[in-house]
Amino acid sequence: MAISCVDLFCGAGGLTHGFVKEGLPVSAGIDLDAACRFPYEENNNSQFIEKDVSSMKTNELNHLFGGADIRILAGCAPCQPFSTYAQRYDIKRNERWSLLDEFARLAKGSRPEIITMENVPTVQRHEIFHEFVKKLEKFGYHVWYQIVDSTHYGVPQTRKRMVLLASLLGPIKIIKKTHVKAKTLKQVIGRLKPLGAGECCTRDRLHVSASLSDINLKRIRVSKPGGSWRDWPKNLVAECHKESSGSTYPSVYGRMEWEKPAPTMTTQCYGYGNGRFGHPEQDRAISLREAAIIQGFPRNYKFLEKGQKPEFRTLGRMIGNAVPVGLGQAIAKSIKAHLDDLGLLN
Repeated sequence: MAISCVDLFCGAGGLTHGFVKEGLPVSAGIDLDAACRFPYEENNNSQFIEKDVSSMKTNELNHLFGGADIRILAGCAPCQPFSTYAQRYDIKRNERWSLLDEFARLAKGSRPEIITMENVPTVQRHEIFHEFVKKLEKFGYHVWYQIVDSTHYGVPQTRKRMVLLASLLGPIKIIKKTHVKAKTLKQVIGRLKPLGAGECCTRDRLHVSASLSDINLKRIRVSKPGGSWRDWPKNLVAECHKESSGSTYPSVYGRMEWEKPAPTMTTQCYGYGNGRFGHPEQDRAISLREAAIIQGFPRNYKFLEKGQKPEFRTLGRMIGNAVPVGLGQAIAKSIKAHLDDLGLLN
């Protein structure tokens, strides 16, 4: 039984790599971000297509699937329109929201046997998501969706995501949790080479930390794991935190804790002032490699071409936006279990 998958909005390959690790072949990943081409193709033995999904034609998608018996359409539409920020400020529907419509258009045109989508939990507060579900049901899909705690599937960070699975073949759902106890930060990055702020490991260019200003060096030196800026001497507290609006952000400039999972990785997780991204012991923010490992990418996952210098903003975007590899594996295992129940796996 031949299986083929196409990963829409594939990024650097988090979801694809989870599928590959579980033996589900991915024929191609599609994304507009040209910077993702090297890590995607180098680590996944799959084709990267730099293309706007809205311009993708059904016949192009069918060509990528080839003659597979079981076709899987996967993806994570950009989550910014469905974020807490968008919900709070009631941002009106814009062109990025329509990417779910494009997902539905491709599903209708190619009718893959299985569809999966991952996004932020708040996506289900929006009408466009429920329209998407109704369209899939109208096309004949059995649809399941639920907010999933990634720590239940071996991801060492408190990342909750909305996972959708749909099948033309019958009811489908995610597998039971594989980890009763969450992986801790120490388990996954505790043995990496110590770094100073602004230092880069000579053996791994991705193991590089952002530099810190003098004031932030003073702040991190008095920061406690799991604590907040409220622990600092008054002369180090930022003016914005003294205002009432700033008092609601205790995790900013915070250190992580060894014996707990990391907080959710974001596109700015390399910055000490962007959240609880301070190293538990060392006076710096986590490195790009540490962030990638927290996202489940293997230690040897290549993000940089030979001679290429690390660029924090670009790499932070790729790493922070990725689907955690462990969650990708859980989705792949769920699809395999579904096919096995139907007697369709060899």
